[in-house]
Amino acid sequence: QVQLVESGGGLVQAGGSLRLSCAASGSPFSLATLAWYRQVPGEERELVARITSGSVTRYADSVLGRFTISRDNAKNTVYLQMNSLKPEDTAVYYCYIRTIFGATAWGQGTQVTVSS
Repeated sequence: QVQLVESGGGLVQAGGSLRLSCAASGSPFSLATLAWYRQVPGEERELVARITSGSVTRYADSVLGRFTISRDNAKNTVYLQMNSLKPEDTAVYYCYIRTIFGATAWGQGTQVTVSS
């Protein structure tokens, strides 16, 4: 059973930075696709960034150039470095994994709040 544990959310002023971390267990991590999503109350969960097993990345247009997704296969951890944060980045951020066997899992979510 795949499990994800997130950390790193918090309150930051606009223009500031945060780094989210997500540690995975129970899966061959290096072969998995990993992603970060975010959700605002009343809205659908949206993809923020994704990274494949070959480290090919994809970003939402709204975060391109400000956020960076990366992975450390030795630590079974995926990161989201968020720079130049804006109030509209405020959301609950979720880590997501899809294993090579097709199993999927979500993290518990971590709140990111950007004050103006």
